[in-house]
Amino acid sequence: MPSQPPVRALRTDSVFGRVLTAMVTPFRPDGSLDVEAAEKLACWLVDQGNEGLVVNGTTGEAPTTTDAEKTDIIRAVSAAVGDRCTIVAGVGTNDTAHTVELARQAERAGADGVLVVTPYYNKPPQEGLIAHFTAVADATELPNILYDIPGRSGIPIAVDTLIRLSEHPRICAVKDAKGDFWAATEVMRATDLAWYSGNDGDNLLHLAQGGVGLIGVTSHVASPQYARMIAAVDAGDLAGAQQIHRDLVPAVNAVMNITQGAIMSKAALVELGVLAHPTVRLPLIEATPEQRVRLRDGLVASGLL
Repeated sequence: MPSQPPVRALRTDSVFGRVLTAMVTPFRPDGSLDVEAAEKLACWLVDQGNEGLVVNGTTGEAPTTTDAEKTDIIRAVSAAVGDRCTIVAGVGTNDTAHTVELARQAERAGADGVLVVTPYYNKPPQEGLIAHFTAVADATELPNILYDIPGRSGIPIAVDTLIRLSEHPRICAVKDAKGDFWAATEVMRATDLAWYSGNDGDNLLHLAQGGVGLIGVTSHVASPQYARMIAAVDAGDLAGAQQIHRDLVPAVNAVMNITQGAIMSKAALVELGVLAHPTVRLPLIEATPEQRVRLRDGLVASGLL
């Protein structure tokens, strides 16, 4: 019989941690950046069990924050909790030169790593993705997480592309919001990339097949529950992990499936008294009263409020 490749064990290690939240960016009612609220939120999230925070991502409304504001956020969060968790900065754009500059800016501001989304809208070929991600990884000494989210970017990162990119010493993880679990299996079989669920509804599925952790949005309000889910998977307690997964269904639906996640995350944090204002920047708009009622119902049903 032909020799078989070794089975890769479930990863329980990562430079970034295992429970990470894609943190919202707090704004004042006039839409200006609220650095003090960002520091307070970061401290609360770490107290809730987050081992890492992703700032300046989509949930952080990075498309509507300036480069200077992105630096201010990284510095503030790093100063507040950088000794207790990893700080990952979203730097991805659809312009390689701008992404490279944002990565260098994040490194100077004190980030521990960068999250690099697939270039969106211009839909480059796979060779273009390889050149883009390689240029960003070459630009700093920081570890890189590739963010595969074709629902927003318009194109997936192909299996062969991920395998080739895994050879770069600073490309060490994937945030998977693609929902192609067989493709994830193929890449995990062939590489040592740390695999993070990037879609809250997929967390258990990725963990069960070898994912190291999650970069979540519902984790704004459910980090302890997700930490227990990961511990249950590590212990081989599938039934326990399934129960946590099912208990969180109302909360995930409330945060992710009523309207855009940043909108509902901010509304949820106001419900919990962590944020004073649910302000978002256009083109996002604040949750309606009816949406807030549905949000509260979901949080209550999951035992979070």
